[in-house]
Amino acid sequence: MAKTDTRIQKKNQATIMQAGLEVFSQFGFRGSTLDQIAKAAGMSKPNLLYYFKSKEAVYTALLARLLENWLEPLKAIDRDGDPVEQLLGYANRKLDMSRNFPRESRLFANEIIQGAPRIGDVLQGELKDLVDEIAVVINGWAAAGRIKPVDPYHLIFTIWSLTQHYADFDVQVRAILGDVDPFEGAQTHLDMTLRGLLQPT
Repeated sequence: MAKTDTRIQKKNQATIMQAGLEVFSQFGFRGSTLDQIAKAAGMSKPNLLYYFKSKEAVYTALLARLLENWLEPLKAIDRDGDPVEQLLGYANRKLDMSRNFPRESRLFANEIIQGAPRIGDVLQGELKDLVDEIAVVINGWAAAGRIKPVDPYHLIFTIWSLTQHYADFDVQVRAILGDVDPFEGAQTHLDMTLRGLLQPT
């Protein structure tokens, strides 16, 4: 019978994961150390190693949780719903994730920039399969005249670009906009762009 973690163990694991997210999103995998993570977690390195055997174990756990959350909005698209509203809803959920979880987005971006050595199988497997399924749905909507004809893959890439940019390039965006909240204008622009691209005439 598998041993269940105690409340204290779960709390310490969560603290380490949060510290790992902070460190990895700032320095990337290669530039981060267990000492940095332990310091950010407010615990000793030996104590950290009791919960995670290596820096890679912390990183892999973070990526697994991130990918699960990252795929959820795509899974939530309802093929029986209004196509434009479903795709706008997906885009808005992605924008909310960039607003509320910018470090997670940057962690994912850093992994991709490095060639996705730890999640390549997931990208070519679960993610690709899910995008392929949604592409069939989008093509079906277009064939039925419910949206304008559009390449479904490039539509999804466009949504990723229009949403994740605000997290991954936060410093650049805020340098240009100053004190203006970028997400207010982003949501309006996203709505106008996608409605113009998708709404049948």
